[in-house]
Amino acid sequence: MSAAGTLRVEHLEVRYGDLVGIGDVSLQVAAGTVVALLGSNGAGKTTTLNAIAGIVRPAAGTIEWRGEGIGGQPAYAIVRRGLALSPEGWRLFVSQTVEQNLRLGTTALADKSRTDALFERVYALFPRLAERRRQLAGTLSGGERQMLALGRALMSEPRLLMLDEPSLGLAPAVVEALYETLHRLHSEGLTLLLAEQSIPLALDIADYAYVLQTGRTVLEGTAAELENNPQVQEIYLGISPQVAQ
Repeated sequence: MSAAGTLRVEHLEVRYGDLVGIGDVSLQVAAGTVVALLGSNGAGKTTTLNAIAGIVRPAAGTIEWRGEGIGGQPAYAIVRRGLALSPEGWRLFVSQTVEQNLRLGTTALADKSRTDALFERVYALFPRLAERRRQLAGTLSGGERQMLALGRALMSEPRLLMLDEPSLGLAPAVVEALYETLHRLHSEGLTLLLAEQSIPLALDIADYAYVLQTGRTVLEGTAAELENNPQVQEIYLGISPQVAQ
């Protein structure tokens, strides 16, 4: 992958007290690409995204965005730089409406005059949210909550969108529709960094991928290379060849 990545993470380490969340993660994301983080539960995907997003502080290593170090900066500052995270579990304000949750995504937006246009864009992507704009977020289905989490991230008008396990717990039809939306966003020029346990979903959309195991980057390559690499299923993700077929 080109060394001139929009996002560069080198030897990232995150600790929770004496516990090591991730020990040595390196990755690059070039502008306009889709990069996947693969790994089983506990491999360090969420911690990696949280560190990039400013939710947790790195203990060591570097995070560079467009040539400038951002490691250790607070989350609001990261969002203002053009990076947004759609987190695992959605983290919505369930007692507020769909529209109120979406508006929170504009908090770090420098040009507030863009708010109406961003609402229109999100509602065009997710007509269901437009129908439920006055509905409390806590009353939405799982698929609708995922749409809302993604829509809220898009309201900050990011240059790079990070998604943490977007397919987790969703029905197949909902997952298919969600990934169609991600394909559309990518075709419009949005850069994506995607953490997924589902190898087929991730590699179908990704240009490049990294495999994490116990908090370390252990394998990387193009999506085609990793799709045909038995190590991905057998060693790093703990899936037997029979299950992977």
